[in-house]
Amino acid sequence: MFAEKRQEKIAEILKEKSSIKVSKLSNIFNVSESTIRRDLQDMEQNGLLTRTHGGAIPVKKTNFEPTFEEKEDRKHYEKADIGGVATSLIENNDTIILDSGTTTLEIAKNIKAKNVTVITNSLDIALELSNKEDIELIIAGGTLRKVTRAMVGYLTEATLRNFRVDKAFIGANGISVEEGITTPNFTEAQSKKAMMNVANKVFVVADSSKFNEVSFSVISPIRAVTAIITNIDLDKAVIKDFQEAGVEIITAIDKEYLQA
Repeated sequence: MFAEKRQEKIAEILKEKSSIKVSKLSNIFNVSESTIRRDLQDMEQNGLLTRTHGGAIPVKKTNFEPTFEEKEDRKHYEKADIGGVATSLIENNDTIILDSGTTTLEIAKNIKAKNVTVITNSLDIALELSNKEDIELIIAGGTLRKVTRAMVGYLTEATLRNFRVDKAFIGANGISVEEGITTPNFTEAQSKKAMMNVANKVFVVADSSKFNEVSFSVISPIRAVTAIITNIDLDKAVIKDFQEAGVEIITAIDKEYLQA
């Protein structure tokens, strides 16, 4: 098969899948991995895909970022399920960080544990928890990013460095085995990183649409997280890829087990 035809087929595969590995393409077309890498390089130069470590993803705007209100309307039930699983991991007397986001807001709505200390950079989470009994609330200062309703920047990071917590629950726009945990805004990525740095355990909470997506700013490699909590409809092949990379995936189906 000529290179042009092979590249057409690769483009068709990427329309159906959110990512593809060099090794997989090598097997599909029965050519060497170096040949596939040359194909991917040519296709990237022509703006047809974005190469990653070990493969490729479709071309997307890595700095695109929906507003908080837009995200609130998306996958509400899935986020509620994720919030339920995450909440079951919060124990009495825990100290936790809740990152700003619509999924972490679902966690805040459902905290049942007693004597919990919550640090957050979210206006919405702070409002949700402001009248809850058995929760001590600490709000990280900083500069308000209106698009995500998150406090970010130097003051936020300086506040977070004063604490050590049991668990942090972090939102993300992109989750990739090769590219790690990502988000569109660099300043917000640094605030999320600061949250992870002061936590004994780090849980990324994100619905299945965020997997194999890559945004502009890297928060951390995937191995830096304790587990990723997502909804039940995540493809089993994707789960396997992450498990093989040493990352635990907890899905909403685990809720009954965790509450048993």
